Amino acid sequence: MQSETPVRASLFPDGTLHLMNFTVTSNTRKTFALTRRTFLGASAAFAGALKLSAADPSFVFPTDPAHRLSVSTYPFRSVIKKDGMTLPEFAATVVDKFGVYGIEPWSRHFESIEPAYISSLRDAFTKAKLQVVNIPCDVRVRPLGTPEEREAAQTTWRQWVDAAVMLGSPSIRIHVQPAKTGEYLPMAADALKQISDYSAQKGLVLNLENDAPNTEAPDLILSVLNAVNSPWVRSLPDFCNSMQIHDDQDYNAKALAELFPHAYNISHVKDVEIVGGKTLTVDVDRIFKIAKGAGYKGFFSMETEGSLDPYVGSQKLIASSLKNLKS
Repeated sequence: MQSETPVRASLFPDGTLHLMNFTVTSNTRKTFALTRRTFLGASAAFAGALKLSAADPSFVFPTDPAHRLSVSTYPFRSVIKKDGMTLPEFAATVVDKFGVYGIEPWSRHFESIEPAYISSLRDAFTKAKLQVVNIPCDVRVRPLGTPEEREAAQTTWRQWVDAAVMLGSPSIRIHVQPAKTGEYLPMAADALKQISDYSAQKGLVLNLENDAPNTEAPDLILSVLNAVNSPWVRSLPDFCNSMQIHDDQDYNAKALAELFPHAYNISHVKDVEIVGGKTLTVDVDRIFKIAKGAGYKGFFSMETEGSLDPYVGSQKLIASSLKNLKS
């Protein structure tokens, strides 16, 4: 029987083993008789499920609009900091302040990626009734550098994959910056194939965003996705980032129309970018129509930019997103 959810096995620091939605703890050992036959049968079923998971991601997305929306913590850099709120403290306010049930925690808001901290963070998100929709990993790695740098990048990425799995996130977002030497495309594809082989075993997607205009333009992202050709490496369409390449809403719409068919679980909602003192804006309603036309079923995360207070900006984007998802 095929499962509709990603198959994952996580051994948490409390000693609890989680297989999908089935949990066996020390408290249930007396009532759960594990014979050799049932063990072998369960092992075979689990191995078969892993093969299914590795073939294609199968996260079950909510359909309720408020549960499809998320607040990115990236715009709250002035709020979540050493002398301000912690990430768990911010998470506790999301449902009441924004009326949505997703959170996209930025990697630099994590105090650690050690299992004990991630476990406590998972508990905080669960208590706040939040689903982690993605983790944008802005980490200092050189995946296309020297052999030593490439291996270090893979190690760091694997650590973030493991952390994301513990948090129940369907994905992480990573950057593959251009190499100083050699051909970019084959090197990028090789790096992504290595880490996606690992993430696929965990049921986790890797996302590439149209982020930095010089190194992550939509056409370059599409070229990398085609070279990797894996259901576990997908696009993360940002509503406004590509306006930095051409201040042209038609260009931006065309780029997003090409990216959304490759998206799986996450898109960044944004209506403005300010670059060099110039304000770049987009028609959010138009982009939601593009996403709908592409059959996109994943999450939308608010990543407000510009001069607005991040609370005001996020609430404005949420109102617009709810209107579009309910129409």
